Amino acid sequence: MKYYLIVGEASGDLHASHLMAALKEQDPQAEFRFFGGDLMAAVGGTLVKHYKELAYMGFFPVLLHLRTIFANMKWCKNDIVAWHPDVVIMVDYPGFNLNIAKFLRARTQIPAFYYIAPKIWAWKEYRIKNIKRDITALFSILPFEVEFFENKHRYPIHYVGNPTVDEVADFQADNSESFVSFANENGLSDKPIIALLAGSRKQEIKDNLPRMLQAASRFPDYQLVLAAAPAISMEYYRRYTDGANVKILFGQTYRLLQQAEAALVTSGTATLETALFQVPQVVCYYSAMGKMFSFLRKHLIKVPFISLVNLIADREVVKELVFESMTVENMQIELGKLLFDPEYRQLMLNGYEDVSHRLGAVGAPRHAATEMVRMLKK
Repeated sequence: MKYYLIVGEASGDLHASHLMAALKEQDPQAEFRFFGGDLMAAVGGTLVKHYKELAYMGFFPVLLHLRTIFANMKWCKNDIVAWHPDVVIMVDYPGFNLNIAKFLRARTQIPAFYYIAPKIWAWKEYRIKNIKRDITALFSILPFEVEFFENKHRYPIHYVGNPTVDEVADFQADNSESFVSFANENGLSDKPIIALLAGSRKQEIKDNLPRMLQAASRFPDYQLVLAAAPAISMEYYRRYTDGANVKILFGQTYRLLQQAEAALVTSGTATLETALFQVPQVVCYYSAMGKMFSFLRKHLIKVPFISLVNLIADREVVKELVFESMTVENMQIELGKLLFDPEYRQLMLNGYEDVSHRLGAVGAPRHAATEMVRMLKK
């Protein structure tokens, strides 16, 4: 069968690449064509547009690039019709993908499968109408989404497990290097590591990294290591790290987390990855538009937490310092507790075990692929 996939950022490229590999196991004749990235290209098929050409996030970047975004949407629709796949598989990226799904329903007979559901439980819940109308099947990776979609909105979904569980488990099974080996290879000292995960977008890095560096630098017995995002250049990072004693590593986030003592992490999948590696963390998210976001959070955003760890646990497992509360002093206090208060640290690690239990066992891409192929053959 022919599978057309649409991905809009690096995390989607990772998850989609594993889904594609699982689809090939279920369907050895599988053909792929996709908007995606290098990891998907490595699995095989035709990369027609790289996600780096699509990744405009935030109100003003989107506004400035509307012409390009609309052109990419039109190009994608025409390309799907010309190739005529058996299914279009959408991975997150709702602003773009829901528009494509609407087109598919109105103008074609091609089913739309959504892998990694849009996070409408947090924001833009009205999109449930579009999902019910345009999405043939939705495959969820967060356990609390079952309650939201099925019980609240009477829309049946498929919970397949979480692919991050698979990705971390696969890495840990194949990597058991020592701290000494990791440190020597990357020119690090023998001091324990504080990991910095400052986001994958330029605005996030600009807003968060300088404050994270200030807070973490107040622990001289530890070395700071920054996990760099693949789509961001070293030159961009150096705007905010010059003068700071920090090592910048590309493509080694999991290796870094495997060795870290504690971490400062912006919200997103990184908070879940950090938890699965059993690294105590402080979740930090600052924005220059913090007052506006605080208003939105109070009046429009429907969830009590911003981190996946706390959302999955349905309670505060990790401390969230968001907008006005993300000060250098607050980060320093929380980081100090994680490093020097064994009871505080252990309480968080116990919470991680609860999160892991709720996510379930490994096998998310395989479960999703099996169900997708079954539905398409049916």
